[in-house]
Amino acid sequence: MAKRIQFSRHGGPEVLEYLDYQPAAPGPHEVRVQNQAIGLNFIDIYYRGGVYPPPALPSGLGTEGAGIVEAVGEGVSQFQVGDRVAYATGPLGAYSELHVLPASKLVKLPEAISFEQAAAVMLKGLTVQYLLRQTYALKGGETILFHAAAGGVGSFACQWAKALGVKLIGTVSSPEKAARAMEQGAWATIDYSHENVVQRVQELTDGQKCPVVYDGVGKDTWETSLDCVAPRGLLVSFGNASGAVTGVNLGILAQKGSLFVTRPSLAGYADTPERLQAMADELFAMITSGRLKVEISSRHALKDAAQAQTALAARQTTGSTILLP
Repeated sequence: MAKRIQFSRHGGPEVLEYLDYQPAAPGPHEVRVQNQAIGLNFIDIYYRGGVYPPPALPSGLGTEGAGIVEAVGEGVSQFQVGDRVAYATGPLGAYSELHVLPASKLVKLPEAISFEQAAAVMLKGLTVQYLLRQTYALKGGETILFHAAAGGVGSFACQWAKALGVKLIGTVSSPEKAARAMEQGAWATIDYSHENVVQRVQELTDGQKCPVVYDGVGKDTWETSLDCVAPRGLLVSFGNASGAVTGVNLGILAQKGSLFVTRPSLAGYADTPERLQAMADELFAMITSGRLKVEISSRHALKDAAQAQTALAARQTTGSTILLP
């Protein structure tokens, strides 16, 4: 028997249950991981609340963690019992002492990266890797716009952009968040609570605007983002924190300068074990070199997952939050 968090109905933190359960034996091409640390992400709250429906109820929760291979199923050759591993893309059920998942979702974790670091960085760090290194392959010298620069993904983006020699303009909602983004490596910030984002981007770029804009906010920033993209530039709409972008008239792309738009996802880039491991290897190298620092602001026992989610939803955290079995 093992412990896990599950929910049988959608709702607030009160629907999370800390229960005994019988972990399944790994099937063909599956691995069972003994979690040492578990990542906490806003998407977990969306699943709990029903914004993203799980495959079935009752359901486990969480898609990110790090631990030790405890058992392997038939046909698994790339991992063996005792290997240090990490994962970021599900399936649901990471909020548990033991988690069974496809071997294709795992990466090998080098000794230089701790389990806690891996659980704190995998989802956000791999997201920044594909955004800055693949969706628009930054070479250095560009001036870019990144929304929510003081958030979990944004903080890593600030650091990675600086390491690449890229000038990142980050949007924030307060002086405190502006200070945080600058500490993380942003070149400039725009406080959208009292500054006009488009006007400030024009000023900061001498009227040139940005070759690429990264927007994880969605509906509320869509028009603003388009107006910050340089002619023939790219808008990367990678999230919908304020709601999904709908009803788009493609003609607006022509009107605003023959713009490009993409809606990528981590799963769309880490779609083979080889690509996933290569992305993780670059992420781990950024950490071991000191160019990317992983800040763990709070640690909670697995049984206190509801309390941890409450703090995350209330924006009371900075850096990453992890759960410990």
